[in-house]
Amino acid sequence: MLRRRDGLYAYQLAVVVDDAAQGISEVVRGADLLDNTVRQIHLQYALGLAQPRYFHLPLMLGNNGLKLSKQNHAPALDIRLARQNLAQAWASLGQKPLSNQTDCHGFLKQAILQWNPSLIPKTCESKA
Repeated sequence: MLRRRDGLYAYQLAVVVDDAAQGISEVVRGADLLDNTVRQIHLQYALGLAQPRYFHLPLMLGNNGLKLSKQNHAPALDIRLARQNLAQAWASLGQKPLSNQTDCHGFLKQAILQWNPSLIPKTCESKA
């Protein structure tokens, strides 16, 4: 299916063409979208488009076992606690603690240097 009944292009085709047009080389997304990745790789191959590298992160789960999302009524993050939110996400992804960084910029700069995908657990649970 290339076009839906409402005239819009199908999501899988649109995202593949859009990624190629933008020169996207890496895609990081949740593990719940793994089946979409397979479809997109098939379309990229069929259309002769470059295939980005894909990386799928485990979903963050709440105490109820559901993924943290608006759809499941997860509470919003408090933007006043951006640095703490980053630290909690970093820890949930199994990464080693960073030295004390007082601001988001410093945290992200150090996190980029110390990122280790092999430490990511198969599932992530929220502490919220």
